Amino acid sequence: MTSKRPMLRRLAAGAAVAVGALLLSACAGADSSSPGESTSPAGDLGELTVQLSWILNEEWSGELIADSEGYYADAGLAGVQLVPGPSSGVPELLSGTADLSLTDALSVGAAVANEGAPLKVIGATFQKNPFTIASLTDGADITTPQDMIGKKIGVQDSNRAVFDAFLAANDIDPAEVEIVPVQYDPAPLTTGEVDGLIAFVTSQSVTIELQGLEVTDLLFADNGLPFVGHVVTATDETIAADRDALKAFLTAEIRGWTDAVADPSTGAQLAVQEYGSDLGLDLESSTASATAQAELLVVSEETAKNGLFTISDDLQEQTLASLATAGYELSAADLFDLSLLDEVYAENPDLVAYQQ
Repeated sequence: MTSKRPMLRRLAAGAAVAVGALLLSACAGADSSSPGESTSPAGDLGELTVQLSWILNEEWSGELIADSEGYYADAGLAGVQLVPGPSSGVPELLSGTADLSLTDALSVGAAVANEGAPLKVIGATFQKNPFTIASLTDGADITTPQDMIGKKIGVQDSNRAVFDAFLAANDIDPAEVEIVPVQYDPAPLTTGEVDGLIAFVTSQSVTIELQGLEVTDLLFADNGLPFVGHVVTATDETIAADRDALKAFLTAEIRGWTDAVADPSTGAQLAVQEYGSDLGLDLESSTASATAQAELLVVSEETAKNGLFTISDDLQEQTLASLATAGYELSAADLFDLSLLDEVYAENPDLVAYQQ
């Protein structure tokens, strides 16, 4: 299944309106403290260090809002340190330098399967993974996995494993595709250096469209490789020793992402003007990306029924099947522990209704 992105085009066109609204509102929780550190009175549950898989941009809208609005402190945490990536988060968890990571299910599954890493996914921000093969509609226009055969595909080093899994899921020999090493900038696609590019449907693809170019997206999730994304992951030891702190974190996360879904422009503003102010982010692009992210990845029929961060039995099985395609055989009990999230919603049933 491919997408010619008409909705995202409308989102991009409407971003200027959202930007105007942003300029009229100030971030209620902003102050001179460094991003990721709460200035609220210390809570009873201590501090948590969270390793992010990517830079402090709008991808972390819910976390930025939770920090800025004091939701972590309200939940009883003395502070939450958001550590920017890029990183899979696995080394930091296993070394004890991070209590939690927000990363991709493939990295976690590989560590559990290959190394016996004592890690568990306790929730997922994204109901579907954001990976896509982006191509120019007026160029290669890659609409099926088989269209990649004989084409130049730009692949970042950190995404080689997920690309190999995508090829395997579609019975394509890596030798049939010319893999071109690239970074995260979409320029190689727009300049014709590559025919397709591994991208996030809510990031690089949006950036290209804002340049006035139409993008065809070949979504991994719709073409043999569905798995949850931005999974909240902790070690078995942390789950056992700091269960209440992790539940507090999930509670604050749900509140933060509830706000991010209701008004994606808020997270974009925080990323551009405060948390990622040294990254040269563009407010129009960040707003369009945050909006697409909220609508395409964060919400689903499952979240509407059971709340944000939940992972249905079916989606767990899809994730495990995708991991098996990549060579990582696991059971649900090996990878998931959703009991904390179940307890959070049982104790705070009002959090389920994030749409109200």
